Amino acid sequence: MASSIISLQTSNLRSAFLGEKTGICVSSIPITRVSLVRKAIECKESRIGKQPITVPSNVTITMEGQDIKVKGPLGEMALTYPREVKVDREESGALRVRKSVETRRANQMHGLFRTLTDNMVVGVSKGFEKRLQLIGVGYRATLEGKDLVLSLGFSHPVRMAIPDGIQVKVEENTRIVISGYDKSDVGQFAATIRKWRPPEPYKGKGVKYADEVVRRKEGKAGKKK
Repeated sequence: MASSIISLQTSNLRSAFLGEKTGICVSSIPITRVSLVRKAIECKESRIGKQPITVPSNVTITMEGQDIKVKGPLGEMALTYPREVKVDREESGALRVRKSVETRRANQMHGLFRTLTDNMVVGVSKGFEKRLQLIGVGYRATLEGKDLVLSLGFSHPVRMAIPDGIQVKVEENTRIVISGYDKSDVGQFAATIRKWRPPEPYKGKGVKYADEVVRRKEGKAGKKK
């Protein structure tokens, strides 16, 4: 009797250990070490970066290592390339921006510095231009020496110094033409002027770009009696 009880307890312990009652499967197969395979990042060539840059005959290019200087009839600009990209000059005279390494950052820099280089070539040869329009009763602009003076409905006129390398013309007191060889400087100065009085959506009063479309809103309707 005692031996049968001992055997029964042993079998219950064995069954519980093996997971027959608990539903847990215990395997005696040794677990091998799992190795993770890191997939290489595939960097596609930039659609913009692979396009060549045409250099006009009146533009001079000077390259020294990672530095490039562009000189034209309107001015001179310089740019330093990061180590991820480089610029080469082809036999036809065109510039070609290439990647030095195959990384994700190099793919981003490829298109960016191709655009910056093209902007320099276009800027020193043709220049860039932004046009602004003043809309509103009494809104006008005038030039006083190297300052642009704006009347925008404030208690006092707004006087802005024109930066070096920027040319400003005023047409019919309501249209402002900003030009220069640096695209960034031209755009920044135009944005600074517009910031003084952005166009409001109800009557359209303010300073807007000539090609800007201002979405108009309907005014609040009066209360019905």
